[in-house]
Amino acid sequence: MESTGQNPPQGNNTTSMGFILLGFYDVPGLQGFLFGVFLIIYVIILMGNSLIIIIIKVDSSLQNPMYFFLGNFSSLEICYVSVTVPRLLVDLCRQSRNISFLGCATQMYFFLVLGATECFLLTVMAYDRYVAICNPLLYPLIMNNRLCIQLAAGCWMTGILMDTGFTYQIFSLPFCESHQLNHFFCDVLPVLKLTCGDTFMTEVLIYVLTVLVITIPFMLILGSYVKIISTILKLPSAAGRAKAFSTCSSHLMVVALFFGSGIISYLRPKSSHSTGMDKFLSLFYTVVTPMFNPMIYCLRNKDFMVALRKFLLKWIVL
Repeated sequence: MESTGQNPPQGNNTTSMGFILLGFYDVPGLQGFLFGVFLIIYVIILMGNSLIIIIIKVDSSLQNPMYFFLGNFSSLEICYVSVTVPRLLVDLCRQSRNISFLGCATQMYFFLVLGATECFLLTVMAYDRYVAICNPLLYPLIMNNRLCIQLAAGCWMTGILMDTGFTYQIFSLPFCESHQLNHFFCDVLPVLKLTCGDTFMTEVLIYVLTVLVITIPFMLILGSYVKIISTILKLPSAAGRAKAFSTCSSHLMVVALFFGSGIISYLRPKSSHSTGMDKFLSLFYTVVTPMFNPMIYCLRNKDFMVALRKFLLKWIVL
């Protein structure tokens, strides 16, 4: 995230010309292989999350707040990966990798909104587990249908409101002559490198938003799980402790993967930034983590596995 204040603008025709997404241009011999890998991953993400949504809808035993939020999260994951991966697949198949100025701004906007919404929704899911385990008698009263809908809608609205102005701020900056974006999608830091003039205030804004969207939710989740684990350890039954841990462990694994890669990407010092590492981290939180999420939630959740078997048996019989 280096400031380009020492380089005077040599022109600002990026608005009309757009950008060129270089992507993985440095490994031309692997374009076909990468296309196959990312296509398989994308199909796995779509099928896995779609299956979660369908099973939650059709199985009456999963009609509770935890699975309501999981269904929302799976829907969000499908939208989140669809902002970047289809474009990446197309670029791997063609020579021209141009993206218009408006197209780049639109991609960044939806990527930020959906990413922020995921952060807030994961925090809400941690709160749901906190109430279920620490206040089980009050759980049905607290986590009623109205509150669940309000919390889910609040996650979306907060993400939209926070990132609308920020995206406008980024693309209001003057851009230099070069419009080659050394990344596979319009992420914040690679786009910022192409701007001219003083970017100090924009960099400060990035750190502030990262703290609000990633760090604070992550700390709230950790605080919730400290309370949850403390309560679980006090349970008299070993079976009860095992069931409570299995219910929470899948969510905690997803939180560690998603928030960990996000914090490393946006809060590490400028001196440690490199193009190769930035692409790797971006792949991790845009492609790899969403691929593992359905597996983590399905394989580590006994209730969901029972519902999955019932669903598959029903279709096999038909």
